[in-house]
Amino acid sequence: MYKLPTIRWENGKVILIDQTRLPLEYRELECSNYLDMADAIKKLKVRGAPAIGVAAAYGIVLGAMAIKTDNKEEFIKKVYDIAEEIKSTRPTAVNLFWAVNRMLNKLNMNRDKNIDDIKKLLLDEAQKMAQEDVETNRMIAENGKDLIKDGFSILTHCNTGALATVDIGTALGIIVAAHKEGKKIHVFVDETRPLLQGARLTAWELNREGISMTLITDNMAAFFMSKKKVDMVIVGADRIALNGDTANKIGTYGLAVLAKYHNIPFYVAAPLSTVDFGIKSGQEIPIEERNPEEVTNIAGIRVAPEGVKVSNPAFDVTPGELITAIITEKGIAYPPYCQSLLKLKSKI
Repeated sequence: MYKLPTIRWENGKVILIDQTRLPLEYRELECSNYLDMADAIKKLKVRGAPAIGVAAAYGIVLGAMAIKTDNKEEFIKKVYDIAEEIKSTRPTAVNLFWAVNRMLNKLNMNRDKNIDDIKKLLLDEAQKMAQEDVETNRMIAENGKDLIKDGFSILTHCNTGALATVDIGTALGIIVAAHKEGKKIHVFVDETRPLLQGARLTAWELNREGISMTLITDNMAAFFMSKKKVDMVIVGADRIALNGDTANKIGTYGLAVLAKYHNIPFYVAAPLSTVDFGIKSGQEIPIEERNPEEVTNIAGIRVAPEGVKVSNPAFDVTPGELITAIITEKGIAYPPYCQSLLKLKSKI
């Protein structure tokens, strides 16, 4: 039975939906220590920028709970070591770093308390972040749903639904909200190579919601745009620079170029925690390079010749000038983003 939220705390453990098993098998994964959580993040058992952030926070909690010492300075140092290990799992998704730093700030603000109290405060903070994610995504859906008109066909990429967050979703959450208002919509789902998050996860979620959809391969998008079958494109984000440059699943940049050529609006949906206000442009965003086997193999079956050279960047960066608007929980940002995103930040 599919149980939400995607990530939750139960009896001293973190329970995740193992997204590498979907859609053929629904399995929940128990993380009882921070190494389990780091492995789950690295191997995409939990994925999606908001979900990764909350998972990282819970990873800090698992690590802190297991530390056996009465020496507070030793305890704090060990928590910092755990934080560094969790940070090393995925370099692009800024929510991971945002969440870990927020947990460390909570730790530092309560250095005067005893170790047991600090552990409890860290758990409280992680649970607070999980609930905030649900509320944040609800507001993103509320702010974005009116952009979807009755009768629209929407193209999306990768997975941005409840599975990518604690619950509800970002870009897909907007689509679901529009559907629940009674709008007749259709979704073109990019399969999203190499790991097929669109085919495996987004299609699965849309089917559960009863939303009309068509699964397409990534290289079919231009065809359907040219036939005027697509009214808008909406995607998520893993890191957004101050100028609006957006890192998202590889293939997003190409969709933005196609949308621009065909005069189709291209939207990004993400919480403000995904905006890295410390960087001016996408040139400063580190791009994760993943295992070559993700490209040479499909579902464990090799489809490429042995010995072939492979490049497997997990993300690309879409220039801000190709993005029509960025939908956040505090409102919709329009160009110039260096002004509008800062304005929304002031509302936090």
